[in-house]
Amino acid sequence: MSLEKKEQFHDHSSHDHGHNASFTGELMHHLPYAIFSVALAMIILTLIDYSSVSQSVGHAARKASCSGYHMLFHSFHFLHILFAATGTVITFSRFSNNFLKTVIVGTLSPAFFCMLSDVVLPYAAGRLLGVDMELHICFHRELQNVLPFLGIGFINGLILSRHHSSMISIFSLGSHVSHILISSLASLFYMVSHGFDNWYPQMGMVFLFLVIAIVIPCTLSDVLVPMYWAGVKPGSHDKE
Repeated sequence: MSLEKKEQFHDHSSHDHGHNASFTGELMHHLPYAIFSVALAMIILTLIDYSSVSQSVGHAARKASCSGYHMLFHSFHFLHILFAATGTVITFSRFSNNFLKTVIVGTLSPAFFCMLSDVVLPYAAGRLLGVDMELHICFHRELQNVLPFLGIGFINGLILSRHHSSMISIFSLGSHVSHILISSLASLFYMVSHGFDNWYPQMGMVFLFLVIAIVIPCTLSDVLVPMYWAGVKPGSHDKE
């Protein structure tokens, strides 16, 4: 490949990065991940619901099923925090070596956006659809469970960000895809376990609300917030 062609290729990559650094560009880039993740999460929930209905007998069985969804929500919510912290740190570390900022962004950003995606927005969606939802904030009630996942996710992000630069983009993409799928499951399990157990008659609106509830917080947490605090400008690839 000639030097001229190499320069053209580099310029094209820089242009793409600058385009994707915009909020709208990142949303459009990550929207398909959210759509497929929510769809897969709904398939999983449908299969679980079908299995539990076929085996259920009376109110006690239904209560046990709700308790199971409550457990599933917590498991996926805590895992969501882990993956979100990892993804945030990886993205931030691609553009900045400022450790203090890494700590601040790598902990506060996933903590806030995971709560928004898994709890607040599903709660609001249920309310808008006329369901008497229960608001359950794990960061308030179960901090002893949240902090280990947040801390390990942060450390994991630091370790992965020390790998060769050619691998960081792969780690970042893999973390983001896992992040969105786990967030989809956490959001759905939250809705079902905190009041919206009869979700399937309104599954179209549930699907729509969850896509919105997932793509915006996850894109902000994984991409835009860490890039913003790293001081990234359109077309910039250099660390501070």
